[in-house]
Amino acid sequence: MIDSTAARTSTHRPTGTDPETTTGRVLIVEDDEATAFALRDGFEFEGYEVLVATNGRTAVRMANEERPDVILLDVMLPEMSGIDVCKQIRGASNNVPIIMLTARGQEVDKVLGLKIGADDYVTKPFSFMELQARVEAVLRRSTPKSEPAALVEFGDVRLDFKMLEASKGECRLDFSPLEFKLMKFFIDNRQQVVTRDQMLRSVWNSNSSMFTRTVDMHVAKLRKKIEDSPNHPRYIITIYGVGYKFLG
Repeated sequence: MIDSTAARTSTHRPTGTDPETTTGRVLIVEDDEATAFALRDGFEFEGYEVLVATNGRTAVRMANEERPDVILLDVMLPEMSGIDVCKQIRGASNNVPIIMLTARGQEVDKVLGLKIGADDYVTKPFSFMELQARVEAVLRRSTPKSEPAALVEFGDVRLDFKMLEASKGECRLDFSPLEFKLMKFFIDNRQQVVTRDQMLRSVWNSNSSMFTRTVDMHVAKLRKKIEDSPNHPRYIITIYGVGYKFLG
């Protein structure tokens, strides 16, 4: 499933990593022994501390007790599917980055995984270098960010988060506190696909998937204020079946 030779012979280490310390803690959830061994071998070589779970129930327990920095989660698992594992982890308000590992052709599982809170997915067979790059990417995104700039501009839109003032061109925009919070979320996740569930958790502090239409309603209101053509948005675009991406 993976190129284990590439993993063992790679000389790359993540920038700033001291060989004597770990780069991060990875939980590998994989019931195939050969694949789990190859992944463990590769990530340990790259300086990560590695944990392995071979079934879904153990994965949920380790995710909540061991607090890994990232989880590599196979979709097809004994006892509990990777989809259900992801649901339970997110249901426990655990926002650890999750990368789903799916078999070729499992398109429905990929979309569903993103909808329930997975951060990324990789299709088997995959190269170790590709998987490592995706792990590094989600770890960068999950690293606490410094305070954003108080003043943000894109196009002719100007947002002052300190004074809670917004304008488009010469016109002042009437932004609610929630709309500032939603815009801050989009700006913090610029150029990244975000799901409605992720937005509910981060902006509304809700773990419920029953109110995803709330997200769509507020995005539509934002578009009317910041877009030149709300029906053909330039900044907040829809990723059908998944969520949104901010391009400002």
